[in-house]
Amino acid sequence: MKGVIDADTHIAESAAMWELVEKEMYPRRPVYFNITTDTLYGPRNGFWLIDGNVFPKPNGKGGFRLITPSNTEWESKRTDLQIACREMTDIPARLADMDKLGIAQQVVFPTLFLVYVTEDPELEVALCRAYNRFLGQQCAQSGGRMHWVVVPPLQCIQESIAELRRGKENGAVGVFFRGMEGNRTLDDPYFFPVYKEAEALGLPICIHTGAGCPSWADIHYIERSASFAQSRVLPPIAFRNLVANRIPEQFPRLRWGFIEATASWVPYVLHSIKRFRGDKDWSPYGPELFERYNLFVACEADEDIPYIARWMGEDHILIGSDYGHNDPSEESQLVATMRDRGDLSAAQLEKILSANAARFYDLGR
Repeated sequence: MKGVIDADTHIAESAAMWELVEKEMYPRRPVYFNITTDTLYGPRNGFWLIDGNVFPKPNGKGGFRLITPSNTEWESKRTDLQIACREMTDIPARLADMDKLGIAQQVVFPTLFLVYVTEDPELEVALCRAYNRFLGQQCAQSGGRMHWVVVPPLQCIQESIAELRRGKENGAVGVFFRGMEGNRTLDDPYFFPVYKEAEALGLPICIHTGAGCPSWADIHYIERSASFAQSRVLPPIAFRNLVANRIPEQFPRLRWGFIEATASWVPYVLHSIKRFRGDKDWSPYGPELFERYNLFVACEADEDIPYIARWMGEDHILIGSDYGHNDPSEESQLVATMRDRGDLSAAQLEKILSANAARFYDLGR
C-alpha cells in the first residue's frame, strides 16, 4: 500500500493564530479568558470571547463542545496528544505522531469554525484570513505531509473567492463548508460563484459536520442531543439538496466530499431522492451516480463498509481519524483498526486509506 492519507484531522485554534489578525481588526481578535471550575461548566472552564459572545458553550440549549481553547482544565489533562500537536505550533512533533500512527499525510480541518462564529461579515473576513494564513504557514513546514482546507468568509462572496485564490497559492487542497451556512442550504444559488471558482482552481468542496445554522442549533440541548441534531445530520441534508436539485451537473469538474458524518445514511438519502424525482428504476442511484457527480463520502472504521460500497462503489469512500479531537468520532488507531477488520481486501484498503483521498484532494501521491 502507498502511504496512508488521513482525510479528516483537526487543529485546535490558538492565540498564536489570532496574532495574525490584521492591524485594523486586531482589537476585535478572539481573546481567551477562564473561570472557576465550580460552575455548571466544570473543567470546561476556558473560552474565546468573540464579538461579545463566548465560544465554546459546553452546556445547555444551543451548546457545543470544542477542543479549543486548549488551556482549559478539561483539555490540559489530556494525555493522548500534546497541546503543541493539537495547535500545530510544533510541526515536527505532529509529524512524529503521524509516523507512530502509520500516517503518511494529513488533511487538516478547523475546530472553532465548526460553529457559526459571527454575523458580522467584516469580522468573519478577518478571522478567516488569520486562520488561512496560519494554516498555510504551518503546513508549509511539513515537507508536503500536511494539507489544509480554506475556510471562506461566506457572508461575503467576493472575499470568499479571494481566500480561495490565496489558499490555492499557499497549498490549500479543499474548501470548507458546513452542511448549512447561516440561513442557507448549500443548493442556494448564492454559493454558486464559490463553487465555480473552486472548480476552476481544482479545489473540492469539503462539507464537514458543523453547527452552521444557529437557529437550528439553538433548538437542541447538547446534553440530550450531543452534536447529532445540530451538526452531524447537516452533511446528509446537503447531499440530498445538492443531488436532488442536480447542482453537480452545473459544475461537472467539481468534487464534493461529505466528511465526518459517517456513510451509512447514503442508502436512506438516495431512496429519498429517488422518490422525490418519481423514479422507478434504482440503477441511476448506485456507484455510477457518485462517479458522474464526483461525490465522495467519509465512513468510520466500525461501519459496514462492504454494504456501503454496494451503494457508492469502492472508489468514492474516504476515511479520517479525526486526529486532534477527543470524542466518539476519533479513531486514533485508524490504520490498525482498518487492517484488523478482516472483511476488506488489500485492494479495498488501498483505495479507502490512500487512493481515494489522493484523488479527492488531488494530492498526486
